[in-house]
Amino acid sequence: MKAGSSPVSEADYAVDKFLRETLLAARPDYGWLSEETTDTDARLSARRTFVVDPIDGTRAFLKGRSTWCVSVAVVEDGVSLCGVLDCPAKNSIFHAQAGKGAWQDGRLIEVRKPSDRPLVGGPKALIGALPEDLRVRLPDVPYIPSLAYRIAIVANGEFDATFVKPDSHDWDLAAADIILREAGGHILDSRGEAPRYACRETAQGALVAGSGALLAEIAGVIRHLGS
Repeated sequence: MKAGSSPVSEADYAVDKFLRETLLAARPDYGWLSEETTDTDARLSARRTFVVDPIDGTRAFLKGRSTWCVSVAVVEDGVSLCGVLDCPAKNSIFHAQAGKGAWQDGRLIEVRKPSDRPLVGGPKALIGALPEDLRVRLPDVPYIPSLAYRIAIVANGEFDATFVKPDSHDWDLAAADIILREAGGHILDSRGEAPRYACRETAQGALVAGSGALLAEIAGVIRHLGS
C-alpha cells in the first residue's frame, strides 16, 4: 500500500521501469512524470513531457478484472499532443494525436449522440447532486475504477459523460483527455476550463468529461460545489 489506501503491485513498478527506459532512450530530451516514479523539478525545464500511469486501475488489475489500462501521453505547454491507452485484458487499444482523430482498434471513434436517458459515470455522490429532472432519467451504470478507461468509453460512445472526483492526477487524465477531445468531447474543471498537465502541481480538482449540452449541465454541479 502507498500513502493512504492506494494499492501498488510489482507489475506497476515493472511497467514503469520498462516504459521509462524505453521511451526516454528514444526521446532523452523529454521530461518524465509517472505515478510510480518520484517526481522532480527536472521535468519542468523540458519542452515536452511523457505523462504515464503504468497501470491505471490497479485495484481492478489485482482482482483479475479487465477494466484497467496502461496510459501514456506526450504533453507540451500543458496540453496533450498524443495519447495511448493500452487495455491488455480487453485486447483493445485507444490512441489519438492532435488533429488526427481518436481511434480504437483501427476504428475511428466519436462521442455518443444526445439521448433522453444518458449514461453518466463517476462517484454516486456527484451523480446524486445533479438536478432531479436529469437524475431521474439516468439508468444505473457500473462504477469503473480506472478513470482513464472510463473517459475512453465516453470517447467511444459507450457512456455519455462522467464525473471525476477531486484529487485525480495528470497521469490518470492526460492520455484519455486527447482521446476524448479528438472524439468530439472535452474535460472541464469547475471554472469551465480544460485542465493543464505536467505543470508543477499534478493534482486536479473535480472535473467532468463529456460533450454538448449534457457536459454543460453536469459541469454546473462541480461549479456549484466549488463556489
